[in-house]
Amino acid sequence: MSGTLLVVNLIVAIALMIALILIPKLNPAISLVIASIYMGVSCGLGFVTSIDTIASGFGNMMASIGLPIGFGVILGQLMSDTGAAKVIAKTIVHSVPNKFVLYAVAIAGFILAIPVFFDVTFIILIPIGIAVAKEVNKPLAYVVGALTIGDGIAQTLVPPTPNPLAAADLLHFNLGTMVIMGLIIGAIATVVSVFIYTKIHDTGFFKPEKDMNPNAELFSEEKELESDKQPSFLVSFLPILIPVVCILTGTGADAYDETPMVAQFLGNKIIAILLGTLCSYLIGYKYLGRDKVEASAGEALKQAGIVLLITGAGGSFGSIISATDIGNALVTTLSINSGSVIKVLFLAYFIGCIFRIAQGSGTVAGITAMTIMATIAPSVSIHPVYIALAALAGGISVGHVNDSGFWVVSNLSGFTVTGGLKTYTVAQIIMSISIMILTLLFALILPGAIG
Repeated sequence: MSGTLLVVNLIVAIALMIALILIPKLNPAISLVIASIYMGVSCGLGFVTSIDTIASGFGNMMASIGLPIGFGVILGQLMSDTGAAKVIAKTIVHSVPNKFVLYAVAIAGFILAIPVFFDVTFIILIPIGIAVAKEVNKPLAYVVGALTIGDGIAQTLVPPTPNPLAAADLLHFNLGTMVIMGLIIGAIATVVSVFIYTKIHDTGFFKPEKDMNPNAELFSEEKELESDKQPSFLVSFLPILIPVVCILTGTGADAYDETPMVAQFLGNKIIAILLGTLCSYLIGYKYLGRDKVEASAGEALKQAGIVLLITGAGGSFGSIISATDIGNALVTTLSINSGSVIKVLFLAYFIGCIFRIAQGSGTVAGITAMTIMATIAPSVSIHPVYIALAALAGGISVGHVNDSGFWVVSNLSGFTVTGGLKTYTVAQIIMSISIMILTLLFALILPGAIG
């Protein structure tokens, strides 16, 4: 089959996937599998081979990151339910002068969103944000934007959340590299994005009389912030710190000719995240009790099921794309060579943007973009982590009314639709562009990445 026809089939598969999500409202995982079947059959693999390839792709993805994702979701839920997440947030926010409080709010969101899903992190932090806005006499829009930026960037770039966890497997590089680059670029992008967002809102961009819902009932910050029994800051931080340290230990040990067995064991993503999860269990036993810990873990697994299904279906789509050898076709059609760094990064970003704007889910957008770009990555003379970062940046580019996060932020903050667009959507656009620019700079200056 000609390279041009392969590319056409890919475009049709993408259009079919988006249409199935938008029109009959099929679950993204089902849409990914149907698009995969079309892609396989239309490219000559046949029905039987296509189904076998889809099944093996799902299985391979789950074998690699299924357990880490499940453990990570439990870890995040327990941090939320024990109050550990809130302790971290309050400590960070109240440790800086008022003039830096928006950056502290964003950093708190960044740290908490490493193990905790976006929606849960925002629910935890918005009562603190409401209190902070009153303390520093700032409109709530400032704090909501800072929360969205910190929360969204970490959720997108730093494992063990699903997209950055999948990035290392889809593009075949060390997970420690994703942790290092995600933390570095994410932290810089957070500070830069909050600065730009603040300057935009200093112009009077947000109009409370039009952009706030006068009938909205906001969280009672006193009720949300007070708790009789909470872990200390250090104890609260351990479930996040342990997996990161373990993964980086394994990455650092890879520099030696013979990696020590202990480092290999601790650096394995399953073990690293398992240890963090066990730590969160120990905290839970002390501050919640055994029955509530069990209920918390059960609730977490309900959330994990959907994420695992979508992630696995992304692996299926990736296996089909790999089996069709479309990578060579894309390289030829787009005139890509080892020096096409900027072209490839913008392509990854653009694919992520299309999926994000069209269907709303950042998880689907990021995984699909990385899956497609995995076929091109070997042809470019930069570390594949940059391709992952560009795809993920595109995957959070424009969150609007078809994105569940938009409604969580708008409703909990008491904003109208226009208020949500001026805060959540604008914040996401700024952080997406910031990540992309930083990715381009790092890729051109340090093509081999760090880690």
